[in-house]
Amino acid sequence: MTKYLEILDDKPELIKRALRIVMGRIEEAIARRGVCTIALAGGSTPKPLYEKLAEQSLPWAQLNIFWGDERYVPADHPDSNQRMARLAWLDQVPIPEGNIHPMPTAAADPQQDAAAYDATLRNFFGDRPWPSFDIVLLGMGDDGHTASLFPQTAALTVGDRLITVGEKQGEPRLTFTVPLINAAQNILFLVAGENKQEALQKIFHSDADGFAYPSKLINPDHGVLWWLLDAAAGDRLAPDQAIYQTKSRPEP
Repeated sequence: MTKYLEILDDKPELIKRALRIVMGRIEEAIARRGVCTIALAGGSTPKPLYEKLAEQSLPWAQLNIFWGDERYVPADHPDSNQRMARLAWLDQVPIPEGNIHPMPTAAADPQQDAAAYDATLRNFFGDRPWPSFDIVLLGMGDDGHTASLFPQTAALTVGDRLITVGEKQGEPRLTFTVPLINAAQNILFLVAGENKQEALQKIFHSDADGFAYPSKLINPDHGVLWWLLDAAAGDRLAPDQAIYQTKSRPEP
């Protein structure tokens, strides 16, 4: 396992750096296996990255797109992570529809839809305990949550499933479990904004509580973990707080 922390000047530089890393990892995965699997994040921070990816010339038929979490709303709802990614990226490029694997939200039963997406992943990746995505993109909330793994919730303790039901203020969401995220080859956190400073200080402290700050639980089993922060988010991180070695723009 390798961990990198990079603090970029601003959000455009963060997105530029993320694009370079993602493009490199796509190229690497396709060269190795002929396909690349990517799990997308929701929220506002990754949207410019998706827009930049829509401008690239990629072997679209060799990409398979999944989601790391989803609000339990219809696919055409303004809050849908799927809708955002389609508008910003996927509907703008000739990727085969069969290569896009959204989380289902139409059963009116979050547990049922979580089990259905679990089965989708197992059918796609084959018979292995924990599928290993080539790339998992993550954001982080100002409370330290990531995907739909919220502080002090039961979803954080799920270790026998790929997908579970997260909850925020009584609203269900579908989400990757912690072990599934940690099985990935490359995990990229994209974190921007001054409002993330306090949570980052906690997460980067060696004795942080992962149940209180779920992003702390993300430690890949064998892959690479990238923390990409803009200066506004990373401004208050002190060297003695960082449990990761700071690297200056390592090659992707």
